Amino acid sequence: MFKKISTLFFLISHSMKQHALSTAITILSVAMATGLTMAVFSMQYQTRTAFTGGTAGFDAVLGARGSQLQLVMNAVYQLETSPGNIPWSLYQAVKNDPRVKLAIPYAVGDNYFGYRIVGTTDDIFTKFEYQAGKHFTVRPGGKYFDPSKREAVIGSYVADKTGLKEGSQFKPYHGLYFDPKMQHDEIFTITGVMEPTNTPSDRVIWIPIDDVYRMKGHVLRGSGTEYTATEGKEIPDAVKEVSAVMLKFYSPQAGFMLDQTINKQGRVATLAWPIGRVMADFFDKLGWVSKILALVAYLVMLVAGASILASLYNTMNERRREFAILRALGAKRSNVFSSIVLEAAVIAGAGSIAGYIVYFIVFAFASLIVRQQTGVVLDIFRMHFSMLAVPVGMTLLGAASGLIPALKAYSTDVSKNLDPMS
Repeated sequence: MFKKISTLFFLISHSMKQHALSTAITILSVAMATGLTMAVFSMQYQTRTAFTGGTAGFDAVLGARGSQLQLVMNAVYQLETSPGNIPWSLYQAVKNDPRVKLAIPYAVGDNYFGYRIVGTTDDIFTKFEYQAGKHFTVRPGGKYFDPSKREAVIGSYVADKTGLKEGSQFKPYHGLYFDPKMQHDEIFTITGVMEPTNTPSDRVIWIPIDDVYRMKGHVLRGSGTEYTATEGKEIPDAVKEVSAVMLKFYSPQAGFMLDQTINKQGRVATLAWPIGRVMADFFDKLGWVSKILALVAYLVMLVAGASILASLYNTMNERRREFAILRALGAKRSNVFSSIVLEAAVIAGAGSIAGYIVYFIVFAFASLIVRQQTGVVLDIFRMHFSMLAVPVGMTLLGAASGLIPALKAYSTDVSKNLDPMS
């Protein structure tokens, strides 16, 4: 048994050294296939989980009549324009509803170098939990904004990318997309930088909601007529309006009942509930994209398997005499056959292990883009079934690719290939 193993080891190592260049190229192609496939499946799983797993901290979004998806993308992920505004009275009504645990108003319409500015109340810091038991906190030395002053609290990602810090001052820009010609005159002072939450909130600048109303050029239409805020004068609730109201319910039944009242019977507003389901519907509609990516990954694996087959098969002619000599020295056909199959498996296995390097590179690059665009952080070390199944499957596919060359080696004619003229 030991002799047979040592013989197989000698045959495999000798062949791989003799054809080092083609072996290295084949291992590289397998690594690319394995790493890319693992990255595709892991990214698909994590992005879907991140957007549909209820990590927003809220149960629902109340906003203007229109698309539920647009409401969620705008208010939760800051990736869409606002579908419109709803009157302050509607916010107050839902806030006072006994079924609603928490209602926080959002007013949007401005940015700072592309980062969304959200006007809200200090409830976002004192009452809201972005995860169970976790509130927004600011870095040591900072504090939350004072609703009566032009102050701001910025997300950690905004601070890292813009260089803003506690005590810094800035002027907002009108609109949801940066335009240097649209700068406001109002100056805000940053009172705190939030600790990282690994959520879209890291990309947000929070200011008092009244300061959104008071910015020059902003007009309120909550009462049906245009109203422009005056410095030093209180803004009547009747004219106020909000872009969205973020809601937390006491029970799922509350969401169902409000959904019936607002979406099924009313015509004034839209309730996006539950947020996870809205995003799941979105991903289901894009299911064909996932299928195409999976198909591409499978095809890449097949190409890698074919490269193993081609690499081994192309060396068969120059190895015929080698196999014939081994046979003449007493090597069994089964040894020759096994050595080819094992060589293919070893090449595929080595490529699969190297595939983890490719996976880390691809995933790191892709997760960086996801965080830049959405604020959602993906975990590169999070295990997924594909990270075990793909390398094993690739190794088995590699071994299967070695069967044809192995059969050719198995059928080598000893006398013919030992002939000096062969």
